[in-house]
Amino acid sequence: QVQLEESGGESVQAGGSLRLSCAGSGRTFSNVFMGWFRQAPGKEREFVAAIAWTGGNTYYADSVKGRFTISRDNAKNTVYLQMNSLKPEDTAVYYCAAESIRRWPPLDRGNYDYWGQGTQVTVSS
Repeated sequence: QVQLEESGGESVQAGGSLRLSCAGSGRTFSNVFMGWFRQAPGKEREFVAAIAWTGGNTYYADSVKGRFTISRDNAKNTVYLQMNSLKPEDTAVYYCAAESIRRWPPLDRGNYDYWGQGTQVTVSS
């Protein structure tokens, strides 16, 4: 059984930084995308970033490009989201997601089969 467990969410001031982690268990991820999505109250869950587990190509939403960095540690089966220059509009529950097979495009949340429980990020002005 595949499980994804996020951690690292907390409350920070605008301009601050956080690093989210997503530890995967139950399978070795290979040749799939892993992504981060977020959902603010009253809004749809939206794409934030994705990384190809094999090769490491990265993809970002325009709203976070230049501020957020996604990375992975193959040995630890873990994906990270480094978030810098945080803004109040980044406030949301952040979810980690993984595919079971590689699909395109990585920003489509319907392509992901496994989801974590989410971690709350709150950015105050």
